[in-house]
Amino acid sequence: MTDPVTRAAELLKDHRDSIDRLDAILVYTLGERFKHTQAVGHLKATHDLPPSDPAREATQIERLEDLAKEAELDPDFAKAFLNFIIQEVIRHHKKHQE
Repeated sequence: MTDPVTRAAELLKDHRDSIDRLDAILVYTLGERFKHTQAVGHLKATHDLPPSDPAREATQIERLEDLAKEAELDPDFAKAFLNFIIQEVIRHHKKHQE
């Protein structure tokens, strides 16, 4: 039987390994997400569309808050994260307009 300190170290390593895998998933997912964000900005700029879409943004915020609740994630964090993404969309749109 392993002692409690050794067992705790094994559990800690397992948690950290999972966190490292999840971090990789998040980075690759964000990379894919922002490829689409940039494409949207380019499309909007090319077709002289407004950089923001308040109706869609409101719907997306509501949707993300619901998903966050289902995932047991702080809805305020999810909302702040989506607002960050929206600001990136607008930033990319303005960049493409230049």
